Amino acid sequence: MPKLELIATTTFGLEAVVKREIEHLNYRILKVDNGKVSYTGDESAIVKSNLWLRCADRVLLKMGEFPAYSFEELYQQTKALSWEEWIPLDGKFTVTGSSVKSKLYSVPDCQSIVKKAIVDRLKDFYQCQWFVETGAEFTTKVSILKDMVTLTIDTSGSGLHKRGYRTQDVAAPIKETLASAMIQLSFWKPGRPLIDPFCGSGTIPIEAAMLAKNIAPGLNRKFASEEWPAVSSELWKCYRKEAFNAINYDLSLNIEASDIDTKAIEAAEENAIEAGVDDCIHFKVMPASKLILADHHGIIICNPPYGERIGEKEKLNSIYHNLKETLKKDKTWSLYLLTSDERFESLFSEKPADKRRKLYNGRIEVTYYQYYGEKPKYKEKT
Repeated sequence: MPKLELIATTTFGLEAVVKREIEHLNYRILKVDNGKVSYTGDESAIVKSNLWLRCADRVLLKMGEFPAYSFEELYQQTKALSWEEWIPLDGKFTVTGSSVKSKLYSVPDCQSIVKKAIVDRLKDFYQCQWFVETGAEFTTKVSILKDMVTLTIDTSGSGLHKRGYRTQDVAAPIKETLASAMIQLSFWKPGRPLIDPFCGSGTIPIEAAMLAKNIAPGLNRKFASEEWPAVSSELWKCYRKEAFNAINYDLSLNIEASDIDTKAIEAAEENAIEAGVDDCIHFKVMPASKLILADHHGIIICNPPYGERIGEKEKLNSIYHNLKETLKKDKTWSLYLLTSDERFESLFSEKPADKRRKLYNGRIEVTYYQYYGEKPKYKEKT
């Protein structure tokens, strides 16, 4: 099969993280745009990308890209693409769409025309007049930006944040993809202590343990393209086996996770068991005010409550004060904190954060504040 062009979609602000992950898989980057990274690979890239990308939202197969200023142009150029190479006779294909600053602004009309063009192409190829659409799913998207049309097929199915380990949940969870990015954007390494004092259902510590133990995030779930005839089932078996063999089962980790909510900790423990990392995370019910830094040069990575409801601002002030006082006791510790509260930086410290990054938790704009602890002092060689 010739080289394919794939697009890894991502939350705004995480493009650089996803780019590094793709490069780590040894695929060539073509372009980095807002919310997506384009790259090339063969058939196996569909498999490996879905299994291993931790911070991408989806992996899309790019079918074509062209300018279109009329519905006739959209129809003809869509029909000219080789849809039969991917969609079999019984394939189920729905069409979604978006249009921004384009002459073809009616999204329902664009979806309808793209669907008709694909059907007409497949009718000619399969020599039939009716499709039962009872087979594998081929969700197709028509995206139009400034009159430039991009047509893709979703290879992932459910979003990549759905790892399959979240059997128990609590209110307002952070996405697994964002949690993994928070860890990768920090300086945490497996040899250093890691604490999440607001762990909720355990997403941050679980993602940290999976990353450290080299557990592929998509190992225990299914993907839409697993049912595609054009993607060999042997490839899926081969790369899943390779992923199992790559896990570092013997790695020792020092990860602590706590929360004031008993039900949250119970959920976190169940989720850690499902993820296969319950042996390396110590969970406990505890308010953040009781946090003790028992070691040095550790890292706190957390996503405390945002205080969106009336009357919660005072609780947040207390949380920030307690964190500040805890970190004062050991200046070797670093803090990485995600919040939508614009007051945080001024309430937490007299000096600005060492680094900050604008991100999105769902549709909520948040900031990832980074405060670096003192570096270890090494004796000079004589």
